[in-house]
Amino acid sequence: MSRLAEYRSLYLAYLKCCNEHDFDGMASFYTPTIQVNDVSMDPAAVAAQFAPIISAFPDWHWDLRHLVVDDDYISTHFTVTGTHRGVFEGVQPTGRRVSLSQFTLYRVEHGKFAQADLAEMGAIMPQIGQG
Repeated sequence: MSRLAEYRSLYLAYLKCCNEHDFDGMASFYTPTIQVNDVSMDPAAVAAQFAPIISAFPDWHWDLRHLVVDDDYISTHFTVTGTHRGVFEGVQPTGRRVSLSQFTLYRVEHGKFAQADLAEMGAIMPQIGQG
């Protein structure tokens, strides 16, 4: 199997866990210590960061638009959507639908994600009327 096919398969399996909001499943794709935006983190802590987002946007969904493999790196581009149904960063539910573009760069090490660099979630606040 080519590296492109291997990494694409790896990423699609991870994305399935993400879209099923399976935090334990997500954590299983990370190395014992993963670097997220240059901060060392435990896999469970990385996955747990998604809990407040999923709580506030229970239909949160990543739609993969592009996936590029270069050596041990996977670059992804998504459209992320959700409906504001719970408290998000102190903002009560508005019922507004959000949609944002997200880019993430992963470094793969021994078949797991060892590093992830991603954009901040600041684009959500204006869409729910806060900023």
